Amino acid sequence: MANVNECNPMTDQPSIAAEDALGQIRRVLETEAQALQLMGATLDGAHARALDLLAAVRGRIVVSGVGKSGHVGRKIAATFASTGAPAQFVHPTEASHGDLGMITTADLCLVLSNSGETSELADLVTYARRFAIPLIAITRRPGSTLGQQADVVLPLPDSPEACAIGVAPTTSTTATLALGDALAVALMHRRGFRREDFQVFHPGGKLGAQLMRVEALMHGGEALPLVPPEAPMSQALLEMTSKGFGMAGITEAGRLTGVITDGDLRRNLRGLMERTAGTVATRSPRTVQPGMLASEALRLMNESKITALFVVDDTGAPCGVLHLHDCLRAGIA
Repeated sequence: MANVNECNPMTDQPSIAAEDALGQIRRVLETEAQALQLMGATLDGAHARALDLLAAVRGRIVVSGVGKSGHVGRKIAATFASTGAPAQFVHPTEASHGDLGMITTADLCLVLSNSGETSELADLVTYARRFAIPLIAITRRPGSTLGQQADVVLPLPDSPEACAIGVAPTTSTTATLALGDALAVALMHRRGFRREDFQVFHPGGKLGAQLMRVEALMHGGEALPLVPPEAPMSQALLEMTSKGFGMAGITEAGRLTGVITDGDLRRNLRGLMERTAGTVATRSPRTVQPGMLASEALRLMNESKITALFVVDDTGAPCGVLHLHDCLRAGIA
């Protein structure tokens, strides 16, 4: 018997059952998208005050919630932490059994509850009020117990849950997560968090590779192929061969003033061995600095169709060589 969920092989069109499934998926996406648009259209001074409180935190942003709100809260805490704002998730039940000691008067509590009446949050909220710890609530019901106790309430949109029976946390959790992302990104901007700062918290994986700096990959010291401008080409060729980068740098008064590459050798084949390194080298070569992102250096190599670059410091002195293979081995592509 044919599977009714498969496409009709004669028309390559979805079956009626498949069309119904796609319609259900589309309806959920549209319902949640509408809720996000509504939330964006109703931003007010409360959101600005919440950002002020977050920016003023001297300790950590403590995120808490139960059930699906707890799962979302863990992700929000992780987003804050990875973008330069120290944060942690504290489960309210564990907080009632000793983990309240993780929360200090230098912290801020960001509490998530769709209903605002989650009983497990009572001890944490009471603790925050007792020690004057700033409390931001994200809830659908600003007039709830949680909303009344909070310093700032950020209301979720009054939109239906996207599930067929209207009770499974779907629209509400999506809105909560999106609002947490929005706060984290706005706080990044407020704090002047830069791309270079991001690498400090993301040293591993593909993202860490893309944010790696030239100084972490370059070869330095005795590995540098350097000759003075008056050196005979026989010496320059020996330096190029022994160091293995396919080039040699020309230094004058400690500064890099030229580079000899394989292309320069081909362009100067006639009488090459009777010439000096300085007369063969390309002057004012393309270079990079140690603090540049390795991904940017790789882009320069690709644009210039070269496989290696000299790294120079602020004075123009050579301090390293970055090879294309170094970038590839590090996972930068």
